[in-house]
Amino acid sequence: MSSKSKLGVRVYVTLSAVAGLIVGVIWWGGVRRLEDSVIAGGLTFIVVLVFIATMALMVKDDEGSPDEPRLK
Repeated sequence: MSSKSKLGVRVYVTLSAVAGLIVGVIWWGGVRRLEDSVIAGGLTFIVVLVFIATMALMVKDDEGSPDEPRLK
């Protein structure tokens, strides 16, 4: 796998921040309470960041050929 295809931490944090911001704005539009929308956005940021990091850890970098058996 080339180094260009790997995503860095900055991408994970940016995606989580965008998701948290969107949820915070929608929440603020619904309840008009800044404290509640900041809490909802922060919780969304944390949950999405953990989810993305968990999904990234599940990907296995396997450089073997799919046509050859692993055990010889």
